Amino acid sequence: MTPLLLLLALAGASGPLVEGRICDASGRGIPGAEVQIQGAAAVTLRTDLTGAFAFDAGAERTGRLVAQARGFASAEATWSLDARTPLVIVLDKSLAEEVTVTAGRSASRILDTPARALVLERELLEATPALTVDDALRQVPGFTLFRRSGSRVANPTAQGSSLRGVGPSGASRTLVLLDGVPMNDAFGGWVYWSRLPRAALAKVEVVEGGGSELYGSAALGGVVQAFGRSDERALAVEATGGNEGTAALSAFASRRVGDWGLRFGGEAFTTDGYVLVSDDERGPVDTAAGARHLNGVATVVRHFGPQASAFVRVSVFGESRDNGTPLQTNDTDLQELQAGTDAPLRGGSLVVRGWYGTQTYGQSFSAVAADRASEALTRVQAVPTTWAGGSAAWSRTFASGHGFVGGFEARHVDGRSDETVFAQGRATSQVSAGGEQTIWAVFGEVRLALGERFLARLGARYDRWAEQGGFSRTRALVGTPSFGETLYDNRSAGLLSPRASLLFRAGARVQLFASGYGAFRGPTLNELYRTFRVGNTLTLANPELTQERLDGGEVGGTWTSKGEGTRVRVVGFAARLLDPVANVTLRSTPALITRQRQNLGRTRSSGLEADASLRLFTHVRASAGYAFTAATVRSFDADPALVGNDLPQVPRHQGTLQLRYTNRRVLDVSLQARAGSSQWDDDQNQLRLAAFFTLDAQVSRRFSRVEAFVAAENLAGDRYEVGRTPVLTLGPPRLLRAGLRFAR
Repeated sequence: MTPLLLLLALAGASGPLVEGRICDASGRGIPGAEVQIQGAAAVTLRTDLTGAFAFDAGAERTGRLVAQARGFASAEATWSLDARTPLVIVLDKSLAEEVTVTAGRSASRILDTPARALVLERELLEATPALTVDDALRQVPGFTLFRRSGSRVANPTAQGSSLRGVGPSGASRTLVLLDGVPMNDAFGGWVYWSRLPRAALAKVEVVEGGGSELYGSAALGGVVQAFGRSDERALAVEATGGNEGTAALSAFASRRVGDWGLRFGGEAFTTDGYVLVSDDERGPVDTAAGARHLNGVATVVRHFGPQASAFVRVSVFGESRDNGTPLQTNDTDLQELQAGTDAPLRGGSLVVRGWYGTQTYGQSFSAVAADRASEALTRVQAVPTTWAGGSAAWSRTFASGHGFVGGFEARHVDGRSDETVFAQGRATSQVSAGGEQTIWAVFGEVRLALGERFLARLGARYDRWAEQGGFSRTRALVGTPSFGETLYDNRSAGLLSPRASLLFRAGARVQLFASGYGAFRGPTLNELYRTFRVGNTLTLANPELTQERLDGGEVGGTWTSKGEGTRVRVVGFAARLLDPVANVTLRSTPALITRQRQNLGRTRSSGLEADASLRLFTHVRASAGYAFTAATVRSFDADPALVGNDLPQVPRHQGTLQLRYTNRRVLDVSLQARAGSSQWDDDQNQLRLAAFFTLDAQVSRRFSRVEAFVAAENLAGDRYEVGRTPVLTLGPPRLLRAGLRFAR
């Protein structure tokens, strides 16, 4: 007998009791759910902490009831005294109740967002077979990582993400945030996905389409925002291990005492990795690409009443990697201090964030012999960087449905690349190059409710971008001692990023939307000043690079079924990118391909995205997505031969499929498939990467507070192509791992 039934019995219920339970799709009880008993003796009650309820049937033998809970779609059911088992009612997540903050710097229903927005909740992240956050995000069609490689083994400078084929490269064209603080590397624009302890994540939101009207540089293709857990009292630990010497331990703990709260998240990870080069091309010099990292995030929170709080957070991250040969390695040492406050102000909400960080990044490069039997050191780099920034945004929604958000932001970064150049095993010169960048901006957006059917958004941001103190110094170490120095002119520019959107509620379950926008991205210090080498491909820096500018738009629609268990969304988009920064081939020989970062005239990215989510059976949900993207060079005066070529690293077709069976009393089973058509690895469209398909799976079983799981990535074991430099490199083999999760 449940505690609720026992209380009813002690209270002296006069008639037969009807017992039931309200739960979510995973079988987890929903406490506090409202149950409305219909009929002659109508009554409303709430479920207990386990999701159970019971009521006195009186003279009735059957009847109807309605169950509802915040964040879930309501459901009706029939009860009967003749039933042999307690009534179980499963509530679907209410798609209309989901909120996204990244779309407009203020909370709004996902169905009121005039853009393609997706939310990956913590429950879904835990059910994902992928070991890293960036691989989990590949469930989103249109989300791509440079050279198809995830952060488990990829060099961090290649971990830039792209949405809708907008200028994919190591520098991310997608802004990544953690609780409103930028995660993109201040020097190079790439993303250290390993900085995010999985156990400390609450959810991740993805909003596609130009986002510079509120977020400025790096939001060309959209915004990804991760949210840390804010539990007042919790403990969560995940430990996993598998083949390739792979092991990970991730933990989160929080406690509140009075007005003070303390949260901690941390993660340790190691893998021996795998040999990147294909079997028929590898030689004695090729070794496994292993990786190790440690991260930690400690947050102190001070609460000022039920709605106001301030926090201070310290984040540390250390990583070392082996990049596929004995002499090619890299390491990162990063520290960041963050602070902020969330508080009500004049009928609205004020969000303030500030951050300061330092980092040292080191990497070595080598030239590999044609027979891959030996290598010679070519460069050793050290890249020290400091950065600081802050933002403030005030938003308010009025009773009329109108709303406003406005604020300012400022960022500063100071970094350089110090390197020693080697020839025939001997240091020949020392080169140092770098500078400073400053951005300050003001932004605002108004939301207008035009009757019950229309919602308009008009926004703009003005950025003042400045580069100063640029330099390059070279000191010869052999022959006649010499020293050369070049000082670059200070540069600045003002950039306006507007956006206009309109959403039309065509019916109770149909929304149509259209948007037009402008966006920009300033070149990073890495692109301006740092030269690098991957395999036998050398890419030169270019201090003369200018800002990328994007003009784009989209139209789309969403259909949600009655009860909101099914949603279908289709979006068409087009974007023109002026002066995109691309790696342009200068010359090519069998021993070395030399490229330089250049502003590539004009490119165009257009296509169609579609996704659907539906419940197939009581415990089975399916979701699928497809993206068609045509990204081509439209003009380039410096090399007209490139006009008409596809942009490298952009597949024309991408597809994803997820199937999930959730029954906490039995098993939780997830299957995820991902496929992509062929794509080019170079600007001249000569190095093709073949199409690929991969299938991942995870099976878990919960035992009270402990969950055991087994996961497999790349079940078939087929190693797809990820790069040609020009040596062919391959993606991961099959990774099998098992683990335990504990939560309370």
